[in-house]
Amino acid sequence: MEVTLLGTGAPAGLPRPDCPCASCATALGPDARADTAVLVDGTLLLDLTPGAAFAAARAGHSLGGVRQVLLSHPHDGPAVEVPAGVPQPGRVPDGRELALLTGHRVRALAMDAGGTGYAVTGPDGQRLLYLPPGGAPAGLEDATAESYDMVLLDVVGRPDALARLRAVGSVGPTTDVVAVHLDHDVPPGPELRRRLAAAGARTVPDGTTLTVGVYEDVPDVPRRTLVLGGARSGKSVEAERRLESFPDVLYVATGGTRGGDTEWAERVAVHRERRPGSWRTAETTDLVPLLRADGPPLLIDCLSLWLTDVMDSVGAWDDAEWAGGGEKSLRERVGELTEAVRATRRTVVAVSNEVGSGIVPATASGRRYRDELGRLNAAFAGECEQVLLVVAGQALVLRG
Repeated sequence: MEVTLLGTGAPAGLPRPDCPCASCATALGPDARADTAVLVDGTLLLDLTPGAAFAAARAGHSLGGVRQVLLSHPHDGPAVEVPAGVPQPGRVPDGRELALLTGHRVRALAMDAGGTGYAVTGPDGQRLLYLPPGGAPAGLEDATAESYDMVLLDVVGRPDALARLRAVGSVGPTTDVVAVHLDHDVPPGPELRRRLAAAGARTVPDGTTLTVGVYEDVPDVPRRTLVLGGARSGKSVEAERRLESFPDVLYVATGGTRGGDTEWAERVAVHRERRPGSWRTAETTDLVPLLRADGPPLLIDCLSLWLTDVMDSVGAWDDAEWAGGGEKSLRERVGELTEAVRATRRTVVAVSNEVGSGIVPATASGRRYRDELGRLNAAFAGECEQVLLVVAGQALVLRG
């Protein structure tokens, strides 16, 4: 089954008309995208958009063989002219299945935010899932879920839709996940590709023809990632974004509750509200058992607070205790943590502060903490497939 993406952009396209934002200003050449429309085997058109006939011609196809046009969402804007010879478009009621004369079967899926998703089975059994912009499947259950060879969906706008599909097994390790309905939420080019790769997805230029069920060399999701950054750099947002398309994430908060500290409670509340509802939270600094156990992905926020707790426990702030065994104990704890990271089979994203690039601390204990955090970051990074440094909300890839 061949799929030609006549467009891969949001309903308003990319760049948006008259939009002055930086993303639209740089959406040029292959990063410019028309409203998403999908041509399946030259016979089935999913979403009819302005200029679809010209887009098909540019891709080396014709709409003359189209026998069915299905809409996934209402078209906002000027009326779309139906090309001569193309059937009138329509939408299929949720749950209804069509059997086309071409040998394709199409089933309509209910969405949680309007629109209709379409599961297409080709004559040879390959399975394609196409979801509308801003939508996620409603009512998915493990017992009724079907697996797909290719999924086309709004990965950037609805990463939770991908998480839901993964949770029930509809998207597996061999599923080719392609992002469509791309808007100006993310800068195009390398930054878009980086974010999609972290979610196990990819994007292609308009006009690309893909073969459903054929292996594609999509970058593997890194199993261990360290995200570094300064205060309010966006490092926690970056870490959370890397796992928002995966279900059942365990968020490990190492800072505790700090009873009576209202400012800290407000910080914790902001983080909690930002997380997907399916995530669980564990407030602990006992990281080694979690890393050694099997389970869902871990998001550890953060290593700097873990280090503070360990330095408290070994008496690192007192020079005599430090010299009398505290330093040795700390080295052992850090070594135990890095060994657990090396051996873990879980997906791990850890956050830590990058320090030492500014003013030298005025106290000996401050300088000791700075030095030990630098050593911890280096040791942890050495066990990770990917290391990022976040500066002013921009992620710089240091490794991977």
